[in-house]
Amino acid sequence: MRPEAAFEPPRAHGPPLGEVSVRSEPEDFSVEESLGFAPAGAGAHVLLQVRKRDANTVWVARELAKLAGCRPSEVGYAGLKDRRAVAVQWFSAPRGRRAAEEWAGARGEGFEVLAAHPHTRKLPRGALEGNRFRIRARGEPPPEERLGERVRRIAERGVPNYFGPQRFGRGGANLEPGALDPRALRPAERGFVLSAARSLLFNAVLAERVRAGRWDGLEPGDRAMLDGRGSHFAVEACDAALRERAARLEIHPSGPLWGRGAPDSQGAVRELEERVAGQHPQYCALLEAAGLRQERRSLRAAVRELSVRIEPGAVVLQFRLARGAYATSVLRELFTLGDYEESST
Repeated sequence: MRPEAAFEPPRAHGPPLGEVSVRSEPEDFSVEESLGFAPAGAGAHVLLQVRKRDANTVWVARELAKLAGCRPSEVGYAGLKDRRAVAVQWFSAPRGRRAAEEWAGARGEGFEVLAAHPHTRKLPRGALEGNRFRIRARGEPPPEERLGERVRRIAERGVPNYFGPQRFGRGGANLEPGALDPRALRPAERGFVLSAARSLLFNAVLAERVRAGRWDGLEPGDRAMLDGRGSHFAVEACDAALRERAARLEIHPSGPLWGRGAPDSQGAVRELEERVAGQHPQYCALLEAAGLRQERRSLRAAVRELSVRIEPGAVVLQFRLARGAYATSVLRELFTLGDYEESST
């Protein structure tokens, strides 16, 4: 039985406005990474801006390794991107036998190098400012007034920052009982299973706060997280200044990424987090046995530069999200996604 918190957590802005398809063609789902920093212009690595279409990120990285004459582990990328999509993302490779100027126009099945810049180091995971999306949702458009009102609410309040279904593997395979013994896993599988377990616990806590209408406001005992950043601070009292900053989407309440020890939250907030996590003891035990420590993640995702356009038989959405936030968290606050692949990176 698939955990509800993983695949069908509660919505914050009301029932879906209809059912749509976002996977009819790869071009229906476009995403472009924003690094948030400039290439160094010199160094032993090369930053590669790559456009991929209907291609797996890990597979593209391996193909780039062949072109660079290096091991696949030496190729870096900031994050996984959906396979059934057109994605412009950044990779890095050692300079090796191919200088930066020799990368221009390099291509393979499903990908091509758009730009190459010398850089000082391998691109680490998570080294992003955010992602820009352009998504064509195919289906009967809802009434323009209803759609406009929902879009305004999302722009003003953000959306619950759920981990998307990609995190849990096809059909929830990363959460199957057989995946809960890390000794039985290959090293490549271990990271996916641990991430899925952590994501499930986070989604479960967030789902509880969405049901209670407490997902987008700060409470005493919360850890407030700065928008688009990993730093957070204790909320001892919710004064007017903090409430105003939260209303402006500058700070957000956060939830636990489970690991050893107690959550950093306090009071009733910690009690809720420990109670919900306690409903999934097998996943808590797995993460603690793996030696992971308690961390935090924003419970809310701000949806920037959100716009919508109605076409015959489709709605076209454009928006920007900070790193780590999922486009599905925005889409599901508008529609039921009839064809979204659960394993798409």
